Amino acid sequence: MTAIDSASILILATDGYERSELRVPLEELKKRGATVKIASIKTGEIKSWDEKDWGDTVSVDLEAKNVKTEEFDALVLPGGQINPDLLRVNEEAVKVVRDFVKSGKPVAAICHGPWLLVEADALRGRKATSYHSIRTDIRNAGASWKDEAVVVDNGIITSRSPKDLPQFVEKIVEEIQEGPHDRRAA
Repeated sequence: MTAIDSASILILATDGYERSELRVPLEELKKRGATVKIASIKTGEIKSWDEKDWGDTVSVDLEAKNVKTEEFDALVLPGGQINPDLLRVNEEAVKVVRDFVKSGKPVAAICHGPWLLVEADALRGRKATSYHSIRTDIRNAGASWKDEAVVVDNGIITSRSPKDLPQFVEKIVEEIQEGPHDRRAA
């Protein structure tokens, strides 16, 4: 069990992340006392997609290839269409997801973020949700897709869209406080 005010959380993203899906968890988890780091497949800054155009940027703390799962209590995967599509074809990013799934630590993905869980083969035999346009991808990956704000299956948290961010963040906090889960690796 880890108290949220002593938790260390990693957000994995790259250019094209949905602004609110990174910013809201980042800010809300920090407000609760967690240390939150941003990992990416590049250094410097990554740019958000904000509804209909490019938005602001966020600084990258470490490259995906340098992530050490043991240094973090949870992984958050924001969506947007561009961000997870770029990450799921990058072996270093997919390795981060696989390592977190294997560790049993909470992994939270929202909107199109579950594409990374699909690529890591982490959804087979689980319940999950996502943005409605990728529900067939989720089902084809072996999951039972649910049209619910947040679905949790053994520490893997999935959510549909920005409108579900309050429930998504609450579930991240709850799962971190529960600690690692005994689950099969991806």
